[in-house]
Amino acid sequence: MSRLDRYMFRQLAVALLAVTIGLAALVWLTQSLRFIELVLDRGLSFLVFVELTGLLLPSFFAVILPITTFVVTLFVYVRLSTDRELVVMRAAGLSQWRLARPALALATLSVLVCYVLNLWVVPASQASFRAWQFEIRNQLAAILLQEGVFSSVGDDLTVYARYRDRDGTLRGILVHDAREPGAPVTILAEAGRITPGPNGPRVTLENGQRQQVEKVPPPQGAPPGTAPTTRLTVLSFRENSVDLARTSRGETDSRYRNAQERTLDELLHPDPAERIPERDLRRFIAEAHQRLAGPLNALSFGLVALATALTGQFRRHGGSLRLFTGIMVVVVLLAIGLTAGNLAARDPRLIPLVWLNVLAPGLVSCWVLSGMPGWPQGGLLRRSRGAATP
Repeated sequence: MSRLDRYMFRQLAVALLAVTIGLAALVWLTQSLRFIELVLDRGLSFLVFVELTGLLLPSFFAVILPITTFVVTLFVYVRLSTDRELVVMRAAGLSQWRLARPALALATLSVLVCYVLNLWVVPASQASFRAWQFEIRNQLAAILLQEGVFSSVGDDLTVYARYRDRDGTLRGILVHDAREPGAPVTILAEAGRITPGPNGPRVTLENGQRQQVEKVPPPQGAPPGTAPTTRLTVLSFRENSVDLARTSRGETDSRYRNAQERTLDELLHPDPAERIPERDLRRFIAEAHQRLAGPLNALSFGLVALATALTGQFRRHGGSLRLFTGIMVVVVLLAIGLTAGNLAARDPRLIPLVWLNVLAPGLVSCWVLSGMPGWPQGGLLRRSRGAATP
């Protein structure tokens, strides 16, 4: 790498590092606001808050690194053009691809970083993050209960307490437990207290009623097609307890892992013993291809930025249309990428759209940087090429 390459690469690398860290910090700040309540109102330690939200950072970097590669490449090369540095470099005999070499080196480095994040770091961090969520929901459920609020512990258990005494006693309790399929239970109690249990926290209730709706099968001899009836069972009690740690599947030590926290091998070759639904298998395949194709966006977006900055004349008060066009191209590509990913998750036959959205912009940008061979050369295009070559 020549001294000129090092000069341009240093500007690109410093800008990429600053913009990526700044944007990731901004995204982390907005996303972590939903966890601040656990620290301020529910007693979770600040160290746990930092660890929990820090596990989200690798996924942020994996998403924003291709975007910041485009932004930094476009900004640095446009600045070099407006400062007439590119004019001097072209006058020294440097070709388009020679000028693009530092940006291509940086984009290649971004691709490698994204592959490391997508294939190893992000799945591990997402698995740890989901494990924290599972533990908070099942083992630390006591901190989720807030007076005067309907608190959801999981997807099928809701607890409400009118207020909480200084000694921790809950008053005016309502518990709706839908973890038993087809037999939801509603419990009303005057008081209760969170107590430890063998599988996690339990709420011990005093002086209340237990109401359960059950389906009663039709009696023998009923006409065929007779629908079952429902029956409301009401039971009064002086003391009862509800396990807050038991999940709807009756599992306390395991949980279902989604596509984001599985490794590439688990996505492409899932364990048959898990009996994964067909819908999730399609999502796994689409997620695997997105992990393999996504990092290449850094190279494609970098090429789009180079095609925008190196094939036009940028003056201090001109070139805004070309800049706007390059930015809009990347915005449209991001939108198409989200759509293609969703479609591929529904129908694996549409997975080639994911790769086409990643590779096509880079190939077209290479063609533009090469002078668009085979394209009819109009006057405007001829002037553009004249500005691009010494």
